[in-house]
Amino acid sequence: MPVIDKYLEMAKKMDASDLHFTTGAVPTLRIIGELQPIANEDVITPEIAKAVIYEIMTEEQQQRFEIQKEIDFAYMPEGIARFRVTVFHQQHGIGAVFRLIPERIFTLEELNLPPVLMEFTKLDKGLVLVTGPTGCGKTTTLASLIEIINNKYRKHIVTIEDPIEFIHKSKKCLITQREVGIETESFADALKAISRQDVDIILVGEMRDLETISLTLHAAETGHMIFATVHTNSAVKTVDRIIDVFPEEEQNHVRYILSTTVRGIISQQLLPGKSKLGRVPAVEVMVGTPAVSNIIREGKTPQLTSIIQASAKEGMQTMDQSIVNLYKRGLITREVALQKLQDKSLLGHYR
Repeated sequence: MPVIDKYLEMAKKMDASDLHFTTGAVPTLRIIGELQPIANEDVITPEIAKAVIYEIMTEEQQQRFEIQKEIDFAYMPEGIARFRVTVFHQQHGIGAVFRLIPERIFTLEELNLPPVLMEFTKLDKGLVLVTGPTGCGKTTTLASLIEIINNKYRKHIVTIEDPIEFIHKSKKCLITQREVGIETESFADALKAISRQDVDIILVGEMRDLETISLTLHAAETGHMIFATVHTNSAVKTVDRIIDVFPEEEQNHVRYILSTTVRGIISQQLLPGKSKLGRVPAVEVMVGTPAVSNIIREGKTPQLTSIIQASAKEGMQTMDQSIVNLYKRGLITREVALQKLQDKSLLGHYR
C-alpha cells in the first residue's frame, strides 16, 4: 500500500476536498474551504516528498515531470476514491495536491445550481463556457451537464481532459474520453482530429492557450456543440480574455465568431455554507440572447453586466445577485455575503 494512501483515506473520511503533501510543511487537508494541518504529523522533508510522490507515478510520468517540472494525472487507490493529482516543484523541494473526485456524478439540483443550466443541455451547436478559479467546481458542473445529455439524447460526445477526472459510462450517448499526455499530445492536437471522428459534442477541459482557443471557436463555428472551461471570474472578463488572446488584427473577427456561437457563460465560485452545509456555489449566468450577441459583436462588453442584471426572465443573474439569493435562502451567513459582494449595498435591507 503506497504511503500516500493513508492520507488519502483520511481525506475521504474527513470529507476534505484536497490533500496537500508538500516539502517543508506537514500534510494538510482542505475542509469546507479551510486548510487544516493533520495533527501529530512531521514536516515533510525533500527526500520523503520525492519518495512518497514518485511511488505512485509511472516511469513515464516521472520523466515528464523531471523535464516539465510539473504534471497532472489521475490516481485511484483501491477502495478509497479517484483523485486528480498535481505535482510541482517549489522552493524547498517537490509537492503535490490531491483533489478528491466524487464517486458519482451529481445532478444540478444536488449541486445547488440554477435550473436554467438544464437549457444548455438541449442545444445542438454553439459554445457554453464554465468559468471560475481553480477548485470552484467547474469540472463537476460540466460532468453534471454531460451526464444529463448522456441520459436523454443519442449523441457522440468526446471529452479532452488533463487529466480525466469523472469517468462517464456510455448510456444513450457514445462517450469517448481522451487524456492529454496519454491518448493525445495536447488539447490542440485532439481538436484538430475532431472533424474526422463524427462528433456531436466536445468537452474541452481547459481553453488555456491561443491555439486551443482558436480551434475551439472553429469547432463551435462549424456546427459542433462545445462545453469548455476558462480561468476567468465573470462573463465580461471571459469574453475579453478570449478576444484579447488574439492579435489585434484578428480581434474583430473573433468578436463576431463569439457573438454568433456563445450560448452561455456560467461563472462560479464556492462559498462556505452555513453550519454543516459544506460549500455552496454562487453562480453568474449569462445566456446568449440577441441582446448579448449584439453587445459582444459591437465590442461593448462592459454593458453585459447590465443586460444580465435585467434578464432574470431568461434565467440570467450576476454574481452579486446569486450571492444575495444564497443569503436570503439561508445558505450562507451575512458575513460571507458581505465579504464576497462587490456591491455591498445590495444586502442593506436584508436581515
